[in-house]
Amino acid sequence: MHVYGIQIDSVWEDKTANFDKVTGFLDDANVEPGSLIVLSEMFSTGFSLNVKDICESESKETERFLRETAKRCQSTVIGGLVTLASDNRGRNVASVIDPAGNKIARYCKLHPFSFARETEYYDPGDKLALFPWGEFTVAPFLCYDLRFPEIFRHTVQLGADMYVVMACWPEVREEHWMALLRARAIENQAYIIGVNRCGNDPEHSYSGRSQIIDPLGVVIADAQSEETVIHAELDYPALVKYRQQFPALSDIRTEYKFD
Repeated sequence: MHVYGIQIDSVWEDKTANFDKVTGFLDDANVEPGSLIVLSEMFSTGFSLNVKDICESESKETERFLRETAKRCQSTVIGGLVTLASDNRGRNVASVIDPAGNKIARYCKLHPFSFARETEYYDPGDKLALFPWGEFTVAPFLCYDLRFPEIFRHTVQLGADMYVVMACWPEVREEHWMALLRARAIENQAYIIGVNRCGNDPEHSYSGRSQIIDPLGVVIADAQSEETVIHAELDYPALVKYRQQFPALSDIRTEYKFD
């Protein structure tokens, strides 16, 4: 099972330019049919608080691009976009499209990033999401969600064995990004696909460092800081074998007493 992570320097609030970038990288990557293609959080606009300007219009242009890309590459595609909620507030979501162009899952970010004022403009989600990809069961998350291990633990108990984390994670906290990705993989004995943006927007610099990490915490692909595509072939039988040989997940306890 092949995974491709597309790390780009998103052009600020320019969907067409970003669609063209992604298309160019995918054309060069010669994607294997049946793959999973992962884009970053708000890949088509950058991490903007201008909800009215960047939210999906009636034509749903970003979702249409994801559908067209999935069908063209004969692969499942997950990408970040902004939808309009009530009172001109947005929702920061991940949309998952199957190879036939059907939407099979949508996840709304549970933890808008208050430190960057995201909570002032975006409503939080209230549901976890899982979707099938081949033999894997995948749970998608967005950026700041990575700091909340309880939601990863909850989804692993629901059957997740792979996580996708799409981000606009600033360079100043790069070490946190890499450490937390590895921690989530190790503690949940799951693959992690972390896709971040690189480059700059009007407020922040981003170092990228998109990574694919195996269930033992080994980094098997690292994008470093340039626009690029990372790729890995995932081994589902090896994941099952590892969980059987080292059954830490079966020792999880969910009920406690407090003195």
